[in-house]
Amino acid sequence: MNRPLRGYGAIITGASQGLGLEIARAYVHAGADVFICARDAAQLAVASDSLRQVASPEQRVGARASDVADPAAVEILVREAAAEFADLSILVNNAGTYGPKGSLAEVEWTAWVDAIQINLLGSALAARAMLPHFRRAGRGKIIQLSGGGATAPLVGLSAYSASKTAVVRLAETLALELRADRVDVNSLAPGALNTRMLDEILAAGPHLVGEEFYARALEQQRSGGSSLERAAELAVWLASPDSDGITGRLVSAQWDDWGSAEFARRCALDHDYATLRRIDQMKFGRVDLPAS
Repeated sequence: MNRPLRGYGAIITGASQGLGLEIARAYVHAGADVFICARDAAQLAVASDSLRQVASPEQRVGARASDVADPAAVEILVREAAAEFADLSILVNNAGTYGPKGSLAEVEWTAWVDAIQINLLGSALAARAMLPHFRRAGRGKIIQLSGGGATAPLVGLSAYSASKTAVVRLAETLALELRADRVDVNSLAPGALNTRMLDEILAAGPHLVGEEFYARALEQQRSGGSSLERAAELAVWLASPDSDGITGRLVSAQWDDWGSAEFARRCALDHDYATLRRIDQMKFGRVDLPAS
């Protein structure tokens, strides 16, 4: 069996269900030691038990109920994971929320701020806490979960859209700051997934999230949505040595030819390729590179 993450330790936030749990499962299959967190202790216990059932005897699976928006909780989380794993060198910032649904003028302000704290500040806190361990390991990988809010405005989801755009730019900035430390930082766009977040949109209704987005959600529910497994496969690749040197990118699980030699070549030659900035190229005509 190919186990590209064998010997590496990973923290995966928001991993009690949905994509986070799917990534954790894929990491275990790829040989990693995993430490998962989420706010719901009961769900987390079920999730960690399911991971231990598929882990090999030498693999470690840890879990801690934790709020990524709480600096003290994040420090404890990282400290416990570091005590468990000899090589803690992977961070997957998956924890996230849509936040309040409705116009900015009408939503509860504290709920709006909470969404920013979870999506943006939680990602920054976890990355900050991991830096000493990356440097100790001599390498590191940060995989930041993006979302539809990063690439398009979403009516009624202003906190989500603003924070998801911000975390992508945060990842691009950290990629530059941490290059000398051999830490690759990339954002992962998983596609439209049929998870609890889709259920939230359908429950909110078109009057809160807009007719167009609600109609797309209904169609997504009918079609089955994008593949959880494909997004998890990309998360494995971004954490593995196979992607070493690819950093500061926003990679689509569904549409980018990640893992190919051509993808790596374009990343090396085109500063804007696979970034937020490439959206204009996609909209107005892609700029093709000369043949090598």
